[in-house]
Amino acid sequence: MQEDTPIARAARQALEVQQGDLTLPRPRQRRVFTVANQKGGVGKTTTTVNIAVALALAGLHVLVVDLDPQGNASTALGAERRLGTPSVYEVLLGEIEAAEAIQTCPDAPRLGVLPATIDLAGAEIELVTMEQRESRLKGAIDSIRGEYDYVFIDCPPSLGLLTINAMTATQEVLIPIQCEYYALEGLGQLLNNISLIQQHLNTQLAVTTVLLTMYDGRTKLADQVAQEVRGHFQEKVLRTVIPRSVKVSEAPGFGQSVITYDAGSRGAMAYLDAAREIAHRGTNRDVSRETDVADPATASASDEPGVGPTETVGAGSPEAVHVAQHEAAAESSL
Repeated sequence: MQEDTPIARAARQALEVQQGDLTLPRPRQRRVFTVANQKGGVGKTTTTVNIAVALALAGLHVLVVDLDPQGNASTALGAERRLGTPSVYEVLLGEIEAAEAIQTCPDAPRLGVLPATIDLAGAEIELVTMEQRESRLKGAIDSIRGEYDYVFIDCPPSLGLLTINAMTATQEVLIPIQCEYYALEGLGQLLNNISLIQQHLNTQLAVTTVLLTMYDGRTKLADQVAQEVRGHFQEKVLRTVIPRSVKVSEAPGFGQSVITYDAGSRGAMAYLDAAREIAHRGTNRDVSRETDVADPATASASDEPGVGPTETVGAGSPEAVHVAQHEAAAESSL
């Protein structure tokens, strides 16, 4: 009988990764995610990199589009990003096709990377005067439609033209939310922007996935934030929570994801579980047709199999009031 202990599970998972035994189902259709949150430091790039690697190591064909001028996703995936390297910048300007700039991640042969270089920092200014400036990325991704099961676009921590390009090119938004109060600051503005893009640029856009990151079970605040997020977003929140982990922070320094750096660590196990949830959701329903963010006033406990009951957002809590204020402003502005 196999031992079912944390150490035994970590050992089995590390062995699966090393031997290439991971398997996950293919989605019904290609899934394109924008990984966005206007607040920096909530785990956007870490989430993009590790979920993409997990899916690729499980036999799926995945593309990561690094749309952040800092290029952290490119670095973590071992992509070349020196000045002059073909990158997403040239793709957005129409100078080259996306296929010409895609590199292969050395740790995951099924994972492609469309890297970012420092040139991307000036892209927003240059795009302003171009035709179809909001849909330049969409055309590039559509040109490689049949080659990938998943596409993840890592956005900069802002709501500028690069992020608008990402949301115009995708059907799904994945929002990583740090389990701290400040992570809820600005969330209403993000949801407002998503709503505006739905109305004017991309009617198929929807928030389908929310991932709680940097969870510290020793603090009551982390638990309270997690409950409020689950109460508001309901079944869109993944059951898996990403804990704070030293290994997750160390891995980018070695040009790797935490899954290839230390597959048995808590962070790697959590991201693999999150990837499994995302993959199984893709086979269970047409997520691209889901409705947008749940209305807090009508939120109820989740009845999804395998998901425990969740509490609705407390009407008097600072987080609930902050989100409600932004949503009220959004409605009045529209």
